[in-house]
Amino acid sequence: MTFGPRSLTFRVIAFSTIWAVVALIVIYTVITTLYRQTSERGFESLLSAHLFNLIGSVGVSEPGVLTGGPDLGDLRFSEPNSGWYWSVESVSQGLSGGLRSSSMTEPIPSPSASEVPFNSSFQRNYRTQGIAGEEIEVMESEFVLDAKNRIARFRVMGNRSELENEIGIFDRRLFFYLSLFGFGMIAINAIAILLGLRPLNRVRAALALVREGTAQRLDGRFPAEIEPLANETNALIENNKRIVERSRTQVGNLAHSLKTPLAVLLNEGRALGGSRGKLIIDQASAMQGQVEHYLQRARVAAQRDSVVYRTPVAPVLQRMVRVMTKLNPDTELSLLLPSEDIVFGGERGDLEELVGNLLENAMKWAKGKVRISAALVPHQASTGLFSLAIEDDGPGIPEAKAREALKRGRRLDETKPGTGLGLAIVADLVNEYGGNLMLERSALGGLKAVVQLRSVQ
Repeated sequence: MTFGPRSLTFRVIAFSTIWAVVALIVIYTVITTLYRQTSERGFESLLSAHLFNLIGSVGVSEPGVLTGGPDLGDLRFSEPNSGWYWSVESVSQGLSGGLRSSSMTEPIPSPSASEVPFNSSFQRNYRTQGIAGEEIEVMESEFVLDAKNRIARFRVMGNRSELENEIGIFDRRLFFYLSLFGFGMIAINAIAILLGLRPLNRVRAALALVREGTAQRLDGRFPAEIEPLANETNALIENNKRIVERSRTQVGNLAHSLKTPLAVLLNEGRALGGSRGKLIIDQASAMQGQVEHYLQRARVAAQRDSVVYRTPVAPVLQRMVRVMTKLNPDTELSLLLPSEDIVFGGERGDLEELVGNLLENAMKWAKGKVRISAALVPHQASTGLFSLAIEDDGPGIPEAKAREALKRGRRLDETKPGTGLGLAIVADLVNEYGGNLMLERSALGGLKAVVQLRSVQ
């Protein structure tokens, strides 16, 4: 399975992962924000309750001395330097003395009213540093104690660092559990997506069987979303078959319809004899060659783009070598094949005709050695090309005459038997399959015919 930016699986998993991460970040932010707001409101409510409890527990004696034994019901106010303190201080004239919690081992200064002003209820809140270096939240109020308008300042202080530490612990635990949940959710999403897209792999495997020729259609049960695609693909395959068969039928019909008239013309030419008979024979042979040529082109064009033709190259070459070795025992024929399998995207008969013509030509001109090799074209993996090279140790073809040799019926040496159609047929076949044919000088000393054709996986 291809897994990259162009992969549908990659895109779906990446999108779901990004969405899950964004959603979890939003959830984490919302929950931590709400928890902080709730904790701070509870903290401030607790300080406010302690403040009113403190105010209600303190009085003033007749001589003007602060009196009372406040008990706020929290042991932290008894623990020295705990960060939880309370104090009562005289503000107006005629009032003396002061009270503070046992946890408050030394005075904590209060800012002036100009720095932190009181609100309309004669209360103010501020933060300062505690005795042990902790951050404390102070809730302070000035209150009239009696009819003589004697005023005292009441302060209740809570450990803000302790609150922040509790919030931090909650945030870390929430992050851990959300991360664990997020990884599990992403894994489950990935598994679900992979399982959901598995039918596409089955379609690909079924198409590979069709392309290999081991199946004629896409078989199997597919999900409702993919079944229309499978049905349309099967319809396309059937239509392609009908086109190929119709083309073959038309080619066969045309061949049969022209076969008899051409045979009659050839027989008449032979019977007539002389220059006129030779003229008829030459023209009828030319007509026969042209008919075969264009019938071959029509047949190849009909099947060239078909998905059902796949021909392994190695078995064809090995069989051709065995046949040619028996027919030419005096010629050393060698075959070089690559380690990887090469599959020709065309019909076996066309590949056999192509190789047969090139081998026959090489055997005819070789002095004693012929070599055939196949390989994938380097740096052309994306185009899917492979090359066939047939070499001999004969006289070769001069570069200036190489193009002439590919012309139909052209023979560069009239002393050798043949019709001069071999290389032309090869050129036609290669051209119809969209390949390349090159005639070069071989390392053996003779001709090297190199054919490049389309390969399939």
